[in-house]
Amino acid sequence: MERWRLIVTFGAEPSFNMGLDEALLEAAEAPPTVRLYTWSPDTLSLGYFQKLESIPGHERARALVRRITGGGAIHHVRELTFSIAASLDHPIYRGPTADSYTRVHAAVADALRGVGVDATPRGDRALASDREGTGMCFHTSTPLDLAWNDRKGVGSAQRRKHGRVLHHGSIKLGDSVLETGVATVPNDGGEHGRAEHRTAEHRAAEIGLLFVDALSQRFDLSFERSVPEPAERGRARVLGVRYLDPAFVRSR
Repeated sequence: MERWRLIVTFGAEPSFNMGLDEALLEAAEAPPTVRLYTWSPDTLSLGYFQKLESIPGHERARALVRRITGGGAIHHVRELTFSIAASLDHPIYRGPTADSYTRVHAAVADALRGVGVDATPRGDRALASDREGTGMCFHTSTPLDLAWNDRKGVGSAQRRKHGRVLHHGSIKLGDSVLETGVATVPNDGGEHGRAEHRTAEHRAAEIGLLFVDALSQRFDLSFERSVPEPAERGRARVLGVRYLDPAFVRSR
């Protein structure tokens, strides 16, 4: 089995989340890495090419960053964010770009089945969550996006650079003031717990581990729980400063 790293950073600051993902994309000598994370405070992340002014109500988010991946804006609250940093020649990413999305989304769908959600690619159908004029990722869908209850519930985007890939993904556990009418993972309390005692972070942890297990099964991987190396943390701090700069957020 191929060995990968698993890094979990729940409740992390927005600049750290973005800086560390960018550092992992740069780290050519690092092992393939999956990150599971959440955000504190709630954060609006713009797609790389978006204009801030195209997002009505953007000021309602408590923090603001710009991703290095494309796509629409995401309001990171009551959700699980994951990233995968690996070499472009890894079997997950070989071949057409669309095929890599299909592989990753298949593992996400496996994980969601573990919590009773039947997520399938949108295909050619229209979704009830599709809305014009919001600029939000979950209000725009493509045939590869995962949906349930006729609504989009998973968003993904990639950045490819110097023979490496960073894949960002968001799994919605609840909607937000900027992302209404989307598919969310129900908080049913699980097999043993009561729903009111299960926070979004508990559900994020549960789904995240199911996703890691699905990747293991599909691609014959073993995961070692780890933390960023000192050099990666240092690079993340350097890179993360840019994500706090309003000029960087507004400049694309």
